[in-house]
Amino acid sequence: MFTQHTVRSFDKELNRLSKEIAEMGTYAAHIVERSILAIMRDDQKLAKQVISDDIFLDVAERKIDEEAILIIARRQPMAVDLREIIGAIRISVDLERVGDMGKNIAKRTAVLSDVRQTAAFYHGLEDFAALALKQLNEVLDAYACRSLERIDAVREHDDEIDSMYTSLFRDLLTYMLEDPRNITVCTHLLFCAKNIERIGDHATNIAKTVHYVITGTYPALERPKDDQTYRLEIGKSRRIL
Repeated sequence: MFTQHTVRSFDKELNRLSKEIAEMGTYAAHIVERSILAIMRDDQKLAKQVISDDIFLDVAERKIDEEAILIIARRQPMAVDLREIIGAIRISVDLERVGDMGKNIAKRTAVLSDVRQTAAFYHGLEDFAALALKQLNEVLDAYACRSLERIDAVREHDDEIDSMYTSLFRDLLTYMLEDPRNITVCTHLLFCAKNIERIGDHATNIAKTVHYVITGTYPALERPKDDQTYRLEIGKSRRIL
């Protein structure tokens, strides 16, 4: 919850920053959703629209940055107010990067169209994106209500992202081993999967920032990354679908 200030305009400025973060988060998630949809439907027009729409997040990040600097200069905030402002700057950076991940995925649509495979090749990517977006939306909801309990829950579920990434990585390797003609499509899907995994990382970064905004400290214990793809041996990869 925001502290109520004697100067009402200060409250409005802080509330506006929070609202702009919410709008940016919604837009970032929408870009990722549509990038996956473009691949699933082999929709070149949608992919191009996603790529061009990413500029909105670039502009939004700059706007939040400029507004935050003006608030700091004008109000000279202390304690929780300063954390709110710094938190908005950091979260906007992560959301801009989420948009970039979505744009990167959309860029693969054209080349994947040339090597189109059966729907089975793409369902794993779709499920993985849904999990990452769920994580992102949960952390944005936690930010909106400034809930420390919900932030901790988001961080505890972060290992699900790593586990699904490792599973998808293994499946795509298996497809490549089964038929060399699958190598091109699977390689591009691996790049898409890595971008989705990075979206999960940005959601975790936002969770850390919100924890800082609420408490004034960062989470005491850093959970080690559990990406197990480096352990997979190509010759021993197996189907788990």
